[in-house]
Amino acid sequence: MKIAEVIGKVTLSRKHPSLDGARWLVAIPLKSDELNSKKKKKTEPFVIYDELGASPGCQIAVSEGAEAAAPFHPDVKPIDAYVSAILDQVEVY
Repeated sequence: MKIAEVIGKVTLSRKHPSLDGARWLVAIPLKSDELNSKKKKKTEPFVIYDELGASPGCQIAVSEGAEAAAPFHPDVKPIDAYVSAILDQVEVY
């Protein structure tokens, strides 16, 4: 699982029918030194399937790979990254 910050949304012209009812977000992964910092390093953004309603600026927990599709079992959804939580606060010790 990764922690990421939402930086935008994706608009699709067509999508798989099993993906109705949610949206796609663009996020950047955060390292521990970036969690409570206003200054973020430039990292490769990735696209995430969201059913929770995260918005730009939110910190989120992201499940990837097979774990991203696990909440939908036995249904099959063609996703690789899923918003598993919207984080209110993160403390790093």
